[in-house]
Amino acid sequence: MTADRRRPWIVGVSGASGTPFAAAVLRGLLAAGEDVDLIVSRAARLTLLDETGASFRDAHWREDLAAWLARGADGKPHTFAVAEAVAGERVRYWPAGDLAAGPSSGSYPARGMLVVPASTASVAGIALGLSKDLLQRTASVTLKERRPLVVTVRETPLSRATLQQMVALDEAGAVVLPASPAFYAGATHIQDLVDFVAGRVLDAAGVEHGLYRPWRGELGGGRAE
Repeated sequence: MTADRRRPWIVGVSGASGTPFAAAVLRGLLAAGEDVDLIVSRAARLTLLDETGASFRDAHWREDLAAWLARGADGKPHTFAVAEAVAGERVRYWPAGDLAAGPSSGSYPARGMLVVPASTASVAGIALGLSKDLLQRTASVTLKERRPLVVTVRETPLSRATLQQMVALDEAGAVVLPASPAFYAGATHIQDLVDFVAGRVLDAAGVEHGLYRPWRGELGGGRAE
């Protein structure tokens, strides 16, 4: 697509545990031919480093993103071939502290936003309409512009306050999608469980994918051969 016709999905990565979910969603969007704008919160960088050993630096974001997305959920590097998809203009990165970034305005063309994983702090900030950082600001813009917003909550157990904030997000038009993997699709590996959640996120966004085997109404139909 030419630059003036670009309408990306905005992916916000918060500091909750579950960075492999974000990686799987990003790979799924790129495999579907979608453009992506990426926002990684400061807390998410620490979580990414803790969970994968991978760093994410503003000055080297494309290199770091390629290394992150190539890593499997089991931590093995070079599991996925993503270098070509990440190298072009299909992916843009906006620092979380840049409140003047494109996605901070409703006039910025975007298909919608996927917050994955979503921490309870980001859930609260979005539900309350705060703009502590670009992730929260962009989510607020997405809601006010009536664009799709999927919030992939990753926390357990859930407090009363978080449950109330999740209801508020639902009432505001967001899809609240807990990171809850299922087993009917024939999971045999940790990546299968991660891909199931990522696939459900893309289902909610209306993006076609092949991340998991959908239910066909036949018992045992999802078992791996």
